[in-house]
Amino acid sequence: MKVAYLSMEVGLNEHIPTYSGGLGILAGDHIKSSADLNIPLVAVTLLYKRGYFIQHINALGEQEELYPYFDPRAFMEPLPFQVTVPIEGRPVHVGVWKYRQTGQHGRVPVYFLDTDLLSNRPEDRMITHYLYGGDRHTRICQEAVLGIGGYQVLKKLEPAVTTYHMNEGHAVFLTLALLKDLGGNVEKVREKCVFTTHTPVPAGHDIFDYAMAESVLGDYLPGNIRDLAGQDALNTTLLALNLSRASNGVSELHGEVSRQMFPGYDIGHITNGVHHLSWTGPEFQALFDTHIPGWREQPSMLAQAREIPDEAVRDAKRQSKRRLISYVNAISGAGFSEELLTVCFARRAAAYKRATLILTDLEYLINLSHDRVQYIFAGKAHPQDNAGKELIKQIIHIGKQYEDKLRIIYIPNYNIWLGALMTQGTDVWLNTPRRPREACGTSGMKVCFNGGVNMSVLDGWWREACRDRVNGWAVGDDEDQSDEEAAADLYNDIDDMVTTFYASPRHWTQIMKNSIADVAPVFNTHRMVLEYLHKYYV
Repeated sequence: MKVAYLSMEVGLNEHIPTYSGGLGILAGDHIKSSADLNIPLVAVTLLYKRGYFIQHINALGEQEELYPYFDPRAFMEPLPFQVTVPIEGRPVHVGVWKYRQTGQHGRVPVYFLDTDLLSNRPEDRMITHYLYGGDRHTRICQEAVLGIGGYQVLKKLEPAVTTYHMNEGHAVFLTLALLKDLGGNVEKVREKCVFTTHTPVPAGHDIFDYAMAESVLGDYLPGNIRDLAGQDALNTTLLALNLSRASNGVSELHGEVSRQMFPGYDIGHITNGVHHLSWTGPEFQALFDTHIPGWREQPSMLAQAREIPDEAVRDAKRQSKRRLISYVNAISGAGFSEELLTVCFARRAAAYKRATLILTDLEYLINLSHDRVQYIFAGKAHPQDNAGKELIKQIIHIGKQYEDKLRIIYIPNYNIWLGALMTQGTDVWLNTPRRPREACGTSGMKVCFNGGVNMSVLDGWWREACRDRVNGWAVGDDEDQSDEEAAADLYNDIDDMVTTFYASPRHWTQIMKNSIADVAPVFNTHRMVLEYLHKYYV
């Protein structure tokens, strides 16, 4: 058995800008746990020389995007061969870089595909320059390079591959390359492929009109493509569902939503996790090493966290919180305090994630929070998402307008490093998406490995993990709830949270320990990858 894992973005560390958010971080954690567990897996993605952007916030609170050149030579090696992908009838040459992810018991090679070669036309060199930075035509060309080019690279370097795992529909054109190789035998292709969807809304699924698809993909489109991918347009998710032996969503609720979106398909679910060794900060690593030896190999052992002495947990949290607050004050001069209850909200700035829900009634929020709670926000808006950019601007303006009454700061350039700092240092992780639009979410899981607690809408993974006011807080449970009603629920929860934090330190510590013991043993990528292995890979 050997598994090939293909993903449009992969987040291995903050120095390699080939990720934008949750999909890429999840892919990176999947790879890391596979290396730890010595699962025979190889990964394929694209090499973005201009990456996903660096975020700058100007004096007006507006997001500006910077695209510095990324030189991969410090992190990976170029391999001495190329493959060729026909795009619009011309040969596009694809170079390959190899990165080695070393784990506790094994290694996973990650192959980065690169069209920025002198032998290509200028427009073809640009195909792999930007992650999510182009138009529909660029996107379909990128997906052709990932799927068809990725298949050719694997055929040359990893001929023993038995299963192709497509992480989202971006990689689906590998099924067309397989079809071409296997004489159009749909059943033989299905035997080799598994598919994970991460998108609970129709707009998130890539759809290309057939005129563009025929122009770009040419002979790779089979005669029965409309039966496989949709009569009116090429739906990559539909194509993946029809050409995979197994398909899954990434949480229990997302599995339900996916079956409603694509009736008639057997879509299961495997709830996401996070790589515990990457996201547990040094303070809690030392704590667990002392009190739960063996947790590094078996994160399920963290169920024993309730046995750790209260003061040891509180001390580890104080230290990790100190690192976060020191950084915030160093870059902003905000004068935040290590003693105050700290709430973080950090994710892609998109309207459905409702970053500003907490600001619905400012007077009430100020009364709840004054000299008791401080709020740290972060997250990038997609370069073309003007509504997301406005959310950032609104939060920054409110922070300045009420700086003498309300402690709110927006930290620029959210990435893997800052994500780790915030999830390790915060007391509470806030998440208020409009349910059921968050397929899973994983940032809140990271908080639990560091003694933090979640306050979240019961969407994605939190719906499975939450014990309200025992290991965190549930914000509403009604998909038809208005934003005003959701905000009222949120304020009630914040009121209870503040009271508990200041009036009942022992109770708060118990919630912290429940957060670790309930979440960490289950919502990790060791469990997740083993579930893929036994359900879908073998």
